Amino acid sequence: MTMKFFSRIAALALALVLAACATSQPEDITIRQGTIEQIRPAQIQSNVHTGVGAVLGGLTGLGIGSLIGGGTGRDVAMVVGAIGGTIGGAEVARRYDRPLEGQEIFVRTNSGVLVQVTQPVTPGLRVGQKVFIQGKGENARVVPQ
Repeated sequence: MTMKFFSRIAALALALVLAACATSQPEDITIRQGTIEQIRPAQIQSNVHTGVGAVLGGLTGLGIGSLIGGGTGRDVAMVVGAIGGTIGGAEVARRYDRPLEGQEIFVRTNSGVLVQVTQPVTPGLRVGQKVFIQGKGENARVVPQ
């Protein structure tokens, strides 16, 4: 009975993690033309979530612990595995939680509006270059024409 309970909890947690990782389709693609006026170095926060690592590590530890022993010993192994996996998964996720090198690009569009886009470093972009701005909001990217 304990095994069925933990299996259902693990399945529910896995479904929640997968649903959180799902990406939505862009509503519409906006493309504008312009000229780069300024480029400055910037750092972009990583989108690694330590919570996902902890959950996946805990579920893995729980699964491995369920394979050890029987009866009360198995229950103890499952608890220890879940705790150890949670700590290990969170630590692995923290290692990858570093800012990325990026650039802040100021583009004067053909309509005269100044647009600022922060994105990962794109080699070859320079001041005075004609570019496209693809997308909008946080998803905007500057690419050469």
